[in-house]
Amino acid sequence: MKAYDIKKGNVVEHNGGVYQIRDIERSSPQGRGGNVKFRFTMYSVPGGSKLDLSVGGDDELKEVELSRRQVTYSYRDGDAFVFLDDEDYTPYTLDADIVGDAAGYIVDDLTGCYIQIIDDLPVAVQLPQSVAMEVIETPPELKGGTATKRPKPAKLSTGLEIMVPEYIGNGEKVWVNTTTGEFGGRAE
Repeated sequence: MKAYDIKKGNVVEHNGGVYQIRDIERSSPQGRGGNVKFRFTMYSVPGGSKLDLSVGGDDELKEVELSRRQVTYSYRDGDAFVFLDDEDYTPYTLDADIVGDAAGYIVDDLTGCYIQIIDDLPVAVQLPQSVAMEVIETPPELKGGTATKRPKPAKLSTGLEIMVPEYIGNGEKVWVNTTTGEFGGRAE
């Protein structure tokens, strides 16, 4: 697959190792005949060691076949997260270093997740686009502050901190975008 077709989350083979793409930087040269360059931040699967790779847009990388299983978050076992397969209830355990920043979005009974599996080993988790989370600590609304849209910090049930509109109070549930970490509205 060409470098310009690769997206975050893809798993590729490089120098005999298997890596998952976590971040992509695209740079376009200013000259007329310049080639677009891609800089991939990737982590080895399994293992999680980081590698930065710079390639041209037309360079080829071999995509690795992986299977995806829909799962529901079940519980934490020390530093590990345990997910249960939605069909056959197979438990999949992922270490905290594999889950990474996604840990801040994992709430009790979270559904709509996918575990990525290579050679029968769970290697990554994909979260739903947005997650409903409870605000546990945020400053009170300022009187007369409704005319302006000033955001304020809010601490969520997992310890994650985001900016929310002034009208959001403690104990409310809000939607949080798992890609950007931004407030997405009130949740019922």
